[in-house]
Amino acid sequence: MNVFWAPSGELPREASTPEEVARFVVEAAVNAPSVANSQPWWFGSGDGELSVHADAERRLPVADPDGREMMISCGAAVFTARVALRYLGLVPQVRLLPDPDLPNLVARITKGEPAPPVEYERQLFAEIPRRRAHRGGFDARPLPEGLMSVLRDEAAREHATLRVMSDDRQVGALAAIVEAADFALRLDNARSAEQAKWAPPPGSRRRDGVPATAYPAVAEQTEPSFPSRDFAHGHGWGLPLAGQGAVPRSAGTACVLTTAADDPEDWVRAGQALQRVMLLASSCGVSTALHSQPLEIATLREFIRVQLCDGACPQMVLRLGTAGEPAVSIRRPVDEVLL
Repeated sequence: MNVFWAPSGELPREASTPEEVARFVVEAAVNAPSVANSQPWWFGSGDGELSVHADAERRLPVADPDGREMMISCGAAVFTARVALRYLGLVPQVRLLPDPDLPNLVARITKGEPAPPVEYERQLFAEIPRRRAHRGGFDARPLPEGLMSVLRDEAAREHATLRVMSDDRQVGALAAIVEAADFALRLDNARSAEQAKWAPPPGSRRRDGVPATAYPAVAEQTEPSFPSRDFAHGHGWGLPLAGQGAVPRSAGTACVLTTAADDPEDWVRAGQALQRVMLLASSCGVSTALHSQPLEIATLREFIRVQLCDGACPQMVLRLGTAGEPAVSIRRPVDEVLL
């Protein structure tokens, strides 16, 4: 079943039984963003609820020893499941981390009373298969007027804050931190090996990791410089450059997504906020680039917290802008993740 077949205004008839609803929702949820496209989740269905679980075997132990990025990824899947349920006209009731004895049980989602989706929710659902993390520079076109204010409000609805770096000094400082982190991580052989593990070569039959269709063959230079991870590791994999204009390209609008505290529930909320922001931005023709490199180094994450985020806890560095390059990602089949 293709959950994205229904034209606007027509709900899919396939999702009529609890089993069909669960499959419909999970088919949407697996499109959530995740660190290195590791897709560190699995889903359970039964007794009228859907459960979202972190798959600890897919955690990146070197880059993410505490599981923070894993839980952010799972939070993005939770939000995507919520959007799918709303598209079906169901009101989701969500309990985050409901069982202290099961720390990898991220959420229980029950289907509440029916209520027709509004157009905003339909738009978010339509963007689920189109949203892709961007890796590179942006065109010089400005963002739609008022978009950043709306995105800040969207993040706040998930108990997170989208902090826009509003002046050149802040943007330059954040770019320098990302660049320093990228250099530092490339010098770490264990991290490089772990990253290579999640970078399948062209033609691979794997349905996880970052495929060569998801990044440029030659790293795009931006001004200021925000380097992306080198998934090709010198093999020359990746898409040909499509930018037609000034080089270096624009870095776009730089932001940091933060939470007030820094425990697993905050990480899950950050993931929900991240996906909400990315889906709404995508509906406006705006792409999002993600940088987690500086947040994987404790001293640099602390510097961002104190110097750029007023003491709030940084969970993701983002850049927003317009870009025409299509990226093709991959996802594991539903039968592999729905139990």
